[in-house]
Amino acid sequence: MTLKKRIFLLFFLSAFIPFISIFAISYYTIDSIFANKIDDGIRSNLQQVTSSLENSITNLNHVTQQLSYSGTLGKKLDEVLKPSSNIFELIETRDELKSELNVVTFTNPNIGLTLYYFQEDSSTQFGNFPIKDRFSPESLPVLSKAYGITYYGPHVSMNKFDDQLVLSAMRKVKLPQRDDVYIYVESGFHLAQDILGYNQYKGDLSHLILDGEGNIVYSEIPAMEVGENFSSLSNGAASDGIARGHHWFRQDSTQNWSVVSVISQAKYQQEKNQWLLQILLVALFFLGFTVFLAWLLWKMVYKPLGLFHSQINGMSQNPQTTGSQTRTQIPEFDFLLGEFSNMQHQIGDLFKEVQQKEKIRADLEVEKLLYQINPHFLMNTLDTVHWLAVMNGQGEIDKLVQSLNKLLYYNLGKLGQVSTMEEEIDALRQYLILQQIRYDFEFDVRISADEQVLQIPVPRFILQPLVENSLYHGLSDEGFIQIEVTRKETLNIMIQDNGAGMTEEAIERLLNNRVAEHQKVGMGIGLNYVHRMLKAQYGDQAQLVIESELGTGTSILLILPIKGEDISA
Repeated sequence: MTLKKRIFLLFFLSAFIPFISIFAISYYTIDSIFANKIDDGIRSNLQQVTSSLENSITNLNHVTQQLSYSGTLGKKLDEVLKPSSNIFELIETRDELKSELNVVTFTNPNIGLTLYYFQEDSSTQFGNFPIKDRFSPESLPVLSKAYGITYYGPHVSMNKFDDQLVLSAMRKVKLPQRDDVYIYVESGFHLAQDILGYNQYKGDLSHLILDGEGNIVYSEIPAMEVGENFSSLSNGAASDGIARGHHWFRQDSTQNWSVVSVISQAKYQQEKNQWLLQILLVALFFLGFTVFLAWLLWKMVYKPLGLFHSQINGMSQNPQTTGSQTRTQIPEFDFLLGEFSNMQHQIGDLFKEVQQKEKIRADLEVEKLLYQINPHFLMNTLDTVHWLAVMNGQGEIDKLVQSLNKLLYYNLGKLGQVSTMEEEIDALRQYLILQQIRYDFEFDVRISADEQVLQIPVPRFILQPLVENSLYHGLSDEGFIQIEVTRKETLNIMIQDNGAGMTEEAIERLLNNRVAEHQKVGMGIGLNYVHRMLKAQYGDQAQLVIESELGTGTSILLILPIKGEDISA
């Protein structure tokens, strides 16, 4: 796992685990608090509705009691219903009854429609409001029956001009002469509507009203219809439960009926869900903040590591690369980067020092080779001078000595290692004069050099070993050596002969064996010197290509890069 992934994982776990723990504890705690709060609120509301309905029904009971035969108005009604020959007295009694009825209903604002109902002929009399076309109490939902009184649950008022919900009660008057007379009283001023509409949940809470047997006599929930038995919906639960996607709470009245408050599960959970949503939003915020902190830490750590990595790669590709001056604005990393930069400088200096020492060592070795003149060659040459002095005249000796002096001066002089192509060609000519005089055989040497190559700086002593190779590997009296020096983008030196040629093994031995053939070569250096010197001076920029075929001859191509300007310039 990478450092980046580890940092993100550690930060995620360090933030996620405590938050989940706190969230779980908070959720169960607040869920309990919200549940208790909601349940207590609904139960308080339910108790208030139940109490209000009980008071309304009690008030209806008191009014019906006043209008019964045992009350003051019941006896007036009995007088009105008795046969009488005195029409004026009957009218006066009816007026007194109506007046007293008006007083009762006027002094009790919670009373609405009031009338006497005659069951035998289904007629009504003494109503304080007009009634609908047909008065039929048999069609009203019975809430409960007690002590000869029938209470009806919320229903539409029988008042012709009022379609609001009301509670009503009907009691038998118990007149001595008639047994079919009843008192019917409704609650007034939209009392039932106000009571059932009272709740703190702004219409989210609905109500059911049950009779003594648990049947629904009033319902505000379409899923729970009037006439159903609520016990079958509540699965026998006494006070609260869940039925048909609704949460319900039940309150039983002492008057043998019950009120059920119903709220949908979605509304019941809404407040808790809102709180949960807020917690989740906070969690997402903190999670995002944690990821941001992890990214910030990764950037503070990983960016300096990336700088270290890039500098190490750069140093591995080029050990002499110096450290960059990039800074991270973090003191600890900047200090390490500074120390690493110092180390890079030190390593670069060491590489330069090693390269310089290696170059000096190579130069010394080449210079050492320059001075390794074969003593047999020098002695033989001097012996030749001696015999020529005896056998010939002064002119030949003078020529020999002059060529030898020039050659020795060029090869052994303290002129440094850089020469020109012109000087190199002139030294080669002196060497060839010595060789022709020494071995007394004729061979043709053709030197062709462009004018523009003469002042190009070259290392000293590169042509003579190449020509020596042709002289000492099968060149006959009729042999020739062709030397061409041209300039293109590089300095090209071509040396061709028609000698005996060499095998690939012989070429490999001449190039790589430091001791190879030097006993037979006049100056004792050979191709190995040229090969090593080119490596020391030019590295891989110079090329030495030898092609040879036995019995045909040898071709040597020397390709040198042109360094700097011409010496003449």
